[in-house]
Amino acid sequence: PGSSPSTMSTSYEITCRSVDVGAVADVRAKHAEQLEKIELYRRFVDYLAATQIYLKANELLQEPLKPEHIKERLLGHWGTCPGLNLVYAHCNRVIKQYDLNMLYITGPGHGAPAILSNLFAEGTLGEFFDKAPHTPEGAAYLIRAFSWPGGFPSHVNAETPGSIHEGGELGYALAVAYGAVMDIPDLIVTCVVGDGEAETGPTAGAWHSNKFIDPAESGAVLPILHVNGYKIS
Repeated sequence: PGSSPSTMSTSYEITCRSVDVGAVADVRAKHAEQLEKIELYRRFVDYLAATQIYLKANELLQEPLKPEHIKERLLGHWGTCPGLNLVYAHCNRVIKQYDLNMLYITGPGHGAPAILSNLFAEGTLGEFFDKAPHTPEGAAYLIRAFSWPGGFPSHVNAETPGSIHEGGELGYALAVAYGAVMDIPDLIVTCVVGDGEAETGPTAGAWHSNKFIDPAESGAVLPILHVNGYKIS
């Protein structure tokens, strides 16, 4: 369930009409090389995310795909992964460009394939898991081990490098984000809230957390509502 194709199309058209297409083209032309590199990066982490969910063998597609290569039980939410990867990539871009102190908190359920993909791509995962070095063999291990006994769970857990918000239950990402910036004035927390998570009570309450933030002594929360139309409800 989710938005019907006609509803999603209407929303997209409204959004497009509000954008200065010429200005977007100018930005793309000015930063063409950087955007091309980000696009290649996103294709890589999107591939890792999709294969984590679906494949238990032939992880790098070195032979034609067969039914026996597919995991019997599919866990992980592909619908949210490309969006999480998009935000992750551009957060890294602005962190490097402006030397920012930033955290990235994700709330969409079962979005761990996206986070694990980026941790692998930047080499962080291999620093904590010997079987996941930044090599083709490490990528194959990550894909096989996701949502598999003795491997990685389908949600971000306490063993995920850098995690301060464990997934598995929706609604708490925004509250964690506001708690993280308190008393740290130079910290920015980018927080992605899923469209299903947005309908939970804890998230509804957490939107009021800005009332407790004093700009003189606390940082800033950048909330992003991920309305991809694939909420599970």
